[in-house]
Amino acid sequence: MDVTLIEFSPTGGTGKAARALAEGLGPVTARIDLADRSTDFASAAVDPGTVAVVAVPSFGGRVPALAAERLAAIDGAGAAGIAVAVYGDRAYEDTLVELVDLCQAAGLRPVATLAALAQHSILPQYAAGRPDADDLACLADAARAIAAKLADGDDAVPSVPGSRPYKKAGAASLVPKAGSACDGCGLCAARCPAGAIDAKSCRTADKALCIGCMRCVRDCPCQARSVSGLMTRLAALAIKGECAKPKAVELFLEP
Repeated sequence: MDVTLIEFSPTGGTGKAARALAEGLGPVTARIDLADRSTDFASAAVDPGTVAVVAVPSFGGRVPALAAERLAAIDGAGAAGIAVAVYGDRAYEDTLVELVDLCQAAGLRPVATLAALAQHSILPQYAAGRPDADDLACLADAARAIAAKLADGDDAVPSVPGSRPYKKAGAASLVPKAGSACDGCGLCAARCPAGAIDAKSCRTADKALCIGCMRCVRDCPCQARSVSGLMTRLAALAIKGECAKPKAVELFLEP
């Protein structure tokens, strides 16, 4: 079967997991990048003959608001959908159930949902190296199980963990800034999914727009951007207990 990949993956971890699942189902014939702010999402549509893999990272236990807004604008055209929440070893909380609701609102038919792991984008000591070889094998197994469900004509919406109403979304508390190594190239501004960085003054980001996705930190050719060391240490301590036990890929197929 052909696959449409819809992903929000500012630092690449979500995309790696999503691609492993998608390629296990069939060739990826279309891709919608929810992190590309130049895309006209209102004009984007899914081919109803494909299965759509929709993947987002968990931001504080919720779908990133920017990804939710852009997904809502897409025409799902009644295609079968697979909702994928990717998180950094703490918890995905209401991310998956919210993503299922968003897929349905966009006109997709969620037939499977999945939670996967990727290295934490802010605190890389958590879920380090994930998705790893074991994760990729689990994602391949999940793809086969999903393909079997689709082949049986079973389009039942699976039940997933999470609460409605969803937990309250938090604002980005860690906003990257550039140090003295910044040469003002403007690459961070060009690639920021939220348009939170002014290319003419790229040392800082607009706190009201920044979503803390860390793409600018990852992509800076000078390695000049970072977040507060004190704040990251405090954040790491706050979730240390929840990240103590490694998590595994979870697949949900049954109502």
